[in-house]
Amino acid sequence: MSAVIHGLFHVAIKTADLEATRRFYIDVLGLVDADRPDFGYPGAWLACRHPDGGAIIHVYAGGPALGPEGRAPHGSAAIDHLSLSCSGYAAYRERFIAHGLPWREFLVPGTTLWQLFVYDPSGIQLELTFEGSNEAGPPPDMSDARRYIAGASFFEPAAAATTSLIQP
Repeated sequence: MSAVIHGLFHVAIKTADLEATRRFYIDVLGLVDADRPDFGYPGAWLACRHPDGGAIIHVYAGGPALGPEGRAPHGSAAIDHLSLSCSGYAAYRERFIAHGLPWREFLVPGTTLWQLFVYDPSGIQLELTFEGSNEAGPPPDMSDARRYIAGASFFEPAAAATTSLIQP
C-alpha cells in the first residue's frame, strides 16, 4: 500500500474563551456542533453542515490549552492562516458586518477564486475561498481599504471579543 494524504482531517485550536470561539464558528461561519468524546477538559468539535460533514475544527480550553504561564496562546504563530472552501460570498460579508468584524477581500490573480479574510476570537486568521464563477453579486473589493495584503495583520481584539458572538 502506498502512502497517500486524502485531505485535512481537522485543525485544533487552543482558546482562552471557549464559548466565544464556539459561537464564532457557529454563528459567523455556519459550522455546527459535533459529538465530542470526554477528554477530561473543556472543548468543542465543529463540523460542516452537509450530511457527511465531519468535525473539521477541534477547539479546546483549559488543561492542555494552557501554556506554561497558565493561559492559552493567542494568534496563529507559525501558521499564517486556515483556508476553508466556501460558498455564499455575499452572505459571509453580511455576517461579518452584522457581527462588527473587520475583514479583507482578495481576488486570486489569474484565477476565478474569490477570498474573504477574517480573524476568530483567538486571533487565528481564516481565509474563506470561493469559486467566483458560482457566486452572485460583485467580485471582491480590491480597493486599498478592503484588499487583503499578505503579512499585514488587521486583527482587532476588541472586535473579535464582541458580545454579539456569545449571544444565543
